[in-house]
Amino acid sequence: MIVNKQILKKLIAGAMATLLLLSPIAGFDKAEAAAQLNINADGAILVDAESGKVLYEKNADTVLGIASMTKMMTEYLLLDAIKHGKVKWDQEYRVSDLVYKISQRTDLSNVPLRADGTYKIRELYEAMTIYSANAATIAIAETIGGSETNFVKMMNDKAKKLGLKDYKFVNSTGLNNVDYRGMQPEGTGQDEENVMSSRAVANLAFHLINDYPEVLKTASIPRKAFREGTTDQINMINWNWMLPELDYGYKGVDGLKTGTTDFAGYCFTGTAERDGKRFITVVQNAKDASGAGGYNARFGETRKMLDYAFANTTKEEIVPKHYQVKNKKTLPVTKGKDAQVKIYTKSAVDMVIPNGEKDNYKAVLVLDKNKVNKKGELTAPIKKGEKVGYLKLVPKNGEKVSFLTEEGQKKVQADVVAAQGVEKANWFVLMMRGIGGFFGDIWHGISSTVSGWF
Repeated sequence: MIVNKQILKKLIAGAMATLLLLSPIAGFDKAEAAAQLNINADGAILVDAESGKVLYEKNADTVLGIASMTKMMTEYLLLDAIKHGKVKWDQEYRVSDLVYKISQRTDLSNVPLRADGTYKIRELYEAMTIYSANAATIAIAETIGGSETNFVKMMNDKAKKLGLKDYKFVNSTGLNNVDYRGMQPEGTGQDEENVMSSRAVANLAFHLINDYPEVLKTASIPRKAFREGTTDQINMINWNWMLPELDYGYKGVDGLKTGTTDFAGYCFTGTAERDGKRFITVVQNAKDASGAGGYNARFGETRKMLDYAFANTTKEEIVPKHYQVKNKKTLPVTKGKDAQVKIYTKSAVDMVIPNGEKDNYKAVLVLDKNKVNKKGELTAPIKKGEKVGYLKLVPKNGEKVSFLTEEGQKKVQADVVAAQGVEKANWFVLMMRGIGGFFGDIWHGISSTVSGWF
C-alpha cells in the first residue's frame, strides 16, 4: 500500500507538472508574451500613454516613411498656436493657388476647396483630422507659418524641442513631394517624403495627446459632413476604421492617425483607453499574414498589440503615499534643534506592469545632492514637505525598463519630502555643540594614546 501511494503521488505530480507546462500562464513572462506578438511590420512600438513606458518594440529606431501620420505634427502646431492666441478657430483662410490645385486632386485624400472660397480654421482642422484632407492641411500650414516652407521649418524645430530623434519633415501633409508637381516646399527634393522611427512617432503622439488631449474629441468623430447644407457638401468617413462605430471597430479606440503612400506602406498610430489604462501603438509598413499591405494589415497588427496590452498588463499602486524606504526612514540633520528628520514619499506611485509582477519592483531612494552634504546630512532649517529627493522603481530581475521621455518617467516616481520641519538651533546651542565636539575629539585622542600603552 505504501508503494502504491508513492507511485500515485508521483503520477499526480507528473500530471500537474505537465498541465502547468501546457498552461498558457506558466512561464508566460513579459518577454515571452511580447515575443509571441510577432507584429508583422517594418517598425512597431507599444507604450503606456500616461508614462510613455515602452511595453513592446520592433525595429523601433529604424527610420521609415510615415505618410499622413505627419499630420499629428501639424495638429500639434495648430493646437499650440490656438492656445497661445496666434490663430483663432473662427479665423478665415483664403485659398492659395497651391491649396486649390491640391484640393482638386481626386487621387489624394481631400475635401474640394473653391479657388475664391474662404474657410474657417476649425472646419479645415476637422477635415485634416477626420478625413486626412491634404489641401486643408496645407491651408493650416500657410496660416500658421505664412508659407508651407516656413511651416516645415517650424515642424522640424518643434520636433527637436520635443526631444524627438530620427525624423525629417519635408512637408506638412505626408504626401510624397512628387505629388506637389513642382510646388513642394522650398529646399526639399521633389521625390522626398517625411520619415521617422516608430519611437519618434510614438513620442510625437505621446506629446500630442498629453499636451492637447482635446485632439481626441475630433480624432474620434467617425463621420462628419464638410460644408453641410451647401452644394460643396462632402461626407467624411474617418480613415481610422478602428473607431468603435466603423468596420474594424475596437472598444476604447479614439484616435489617432493613419497614413499610406507607396513609399511608407500602410501605417497607423492608434490609441485606446479602457479600465483606466491608455495605450499608444505605432505600425509602419504593416503586412498581413500573406505579406500584403492593406487596411486589414495595419488595423490587424494594431489590434494584436492592444489585445496584448489590455489582457497582459495592469495598473498597480507599487508604492503607497507616505512610504518609507527600509533603513532610510530618517536622515541626519546638522545645525538643527533635532538630530534627525523623518522622510517619506509625497504621493503614491502607480505604474502599468505585466500581470502578477508587482513584487518584482523595489523602491530606490535618490537624494538631492544639493540638499545633503558629503556625510549625507541635511542642513537646518528644514521645512515640512520640503523635497529632499525622489523614489524610483527598479525591477529586481535586472530587466531594463525604457520610457519615451524623462518627463514621462517622472510620472512613475515620487518626491521624497521631510515629514516635519526642523528649526535651526540657536547660536548658543551650536557653540556648545562645537565645544563639546572639540573636547570630545581631545578625549578620544587621549583614550587612543593611553590604550596604546597597554
